Amino acid sequence: MQIPAPGAPRALLRHCLSGGFRPFFLAGALHAALMIGLWVPWYLGFLHVPTALSPLAWHQHELLYGYVPAIIAGFLLAAVPNWTARRPISGLPLLCLFALWLAGRLAIAGSESIGPATAMIVAGAFLPVLAIAILRELVLARNARNYKVAIVLFLLSATQWGFYYEFDRFGLIDISNRLAIAAIILLICVIGGRIIPAFTGNWLRARGPGTLPTPFNHVDMAVMVLTALALVAWPLAASYPSLQPIPGMLLVAAGIAQLFRQARWTPHRTLAEPLVTILHLAFFFVPLGFGLIGAAALLDDSGLQSAGIHSWTSGAIGTMTLAVMTRATRGHTGQSLHATRTTVILIYAPIVLATLARIAAALYPGEMMLLLPLAALLWIVAFLAFALLYGPLLLRK
Repeated sequence: MQIPAPGAPRALLRHCLSGGFRPFFLAGALHAALMIGLWVPWYLGFLHVPTALSPLAWHQHELLYGYVPAIIAGFLLAAVPNWTARRPISGLPLLCLFALWLAGRLAIAGSESIGPATAMIVAGAFLPVLAIAILRELVLARNARNYKVAIVLFLLSATQWGFYYEFDRFGLIDISNRLAIAAIILLICVIGGRIIPAFTGNWLRARGPGTLPTPFNHVDMAVMVLTALALVAWPLAASYPSLQPIPGMLLVAAGIAQLFRQARWTPHRTLAEPLVTILHLAFFFVPLGFGLIGAAALLDDSGLQSAGIHSWTSGAIGTMTLAVMTRATRGHTGQSLHATRTTVILIYAPIVLATLARIAAALYPGEMMLLLPLAALLWIVAFLAFALLYGPLLLRK
């Protein structure tokens, strides 16, 4: 047996804290798998999690304010140094940031013991601290172009405190849940609209002549304005049901506009490289979600509403984060920018199938007992596969 060299654990810790994507991607993937692994049997009545939140509220909270912020942190802590030409946040500051995120997960999970107020204070601290850290880097570099990313983080943080208020006051979460999903989808539209055509163009140029993605122009700006209006109108519809046709029409229009926008990025030319294709496939769940939720508002159909929400959460959020995590991990660890067959079979295929199963469960509630566990199993496979396949890349030099 090989004896570890003295100081090896310290060297490993120092290496893991050299870039934010290393601890946050690995811990985020493990948390995503554990979260669904606990929630589905809890939701079906087979176990209990010692949290003060209800099963549905805990599921929503840990996806929107646990998993998603971890992946956003990992992505931004790797991307911001490229945007600003500054040194990345690393070492002790990164350790403190990661410990704050982990403390929030433990606090919410054990909130029956420590009390919901204490748990919410601990869990609610991560997002504003992350937003301040990112904004500080952008301000010091005078990178005003990306201030909007920090603004979305502050908006997401505000929805988290709204989540706590709504749950404490009413026991159910609707408006703050919609606001959080809307903020995350807006962030995907902003960041995705930057990285997807850029990565697609880089890959296509390396392959030779042909049609390239259309650069950002006034069409994209108009689509984003329409998207923002639709995402603002959707939460308002929860408070003013009589106005639902207006948000419904805006949501359907935004879905069509985002689909047109994506078509200009030449997704059909990327099928030979799954590392690029998966980005387009993930983004497709954005306009699909807009269309389903818009149709739900116009037809007053709760099944369509749930299907659209899961097109955004399981599809756009789950698939896009895994797509970004695999690409960023390969790029930042010196691997080729190519998705292996194992990645496609064990990560990309399961997360897409999980989304389709979850959408089907919403549309066919009579098959819920079959489709919901199937969607959960596929989700767990995708995220555990990421941890097993990409964890070694994140941990080693």
